[in-house]
Amino acid sequence: MLQLHRQATEEISACLANVAPGDFEAAVERIATARRIALYGVGREGLQIKGLAMRLFHLGLAAAVVGDMTTPPIGPGDLLIVSAGPGDFSTIAALMGVASEAGAKTLLVTAEPSGGAAARADTVLTVPAQTMASDQGASASVLPMGSLYEGALYVLFELIVLAVRDRIGITPAAMRANHTNLE
Repeated sequence: MLQLHRQATEEISACLANVAPGDFEAAVERIATARRIALYGVGREGLQIKGLAMRLFHLGLAAAVVGDMTTPPIGPGDLLIVSAGPGDFSTIAALMGVASEAGAKTLLVTAEPSGGAAARADTVLTVPAQTMASDQGASASVLPMGSLYEGALYVLFELIVLAVRDRIGITPAAMRANHTNLE
């Protein structure tokens, strides 16, 4: 068990070490300057996206998950953040099209920057990790299917939150004050 733990954390660390600093900074800038932010991902990527939406809300940003009843329309000055680890999904393509037509910018998080979604995105943040589309062969992660990408997303999104927090000048106490008291 401990050997697998070590290997899994080393793999996640290697993914994060290979995220391009310029791409990271571009993503932080897009988020920090957006008027409103809508977020979407499918499957377990969607769970990580929801976690990011929650943290952006804690920062005091107008963030909502696509599909929730309280998600506002987006337009100029707004940002759609989507995750498509394998490079594209039909739902991602449709949402990016709607966002672009409305005048919003799009930020794609992906393991496959040569995929179809990257061609439609205004900003691409590449997380070089195994996804379910690349989980077979000699270089397969110790983690099953797309878990390496999803685990790397969790840590990367928390690092983005820290960078945005510093960029917009929010204190940890202000973040905590935005946490729900209905638990």
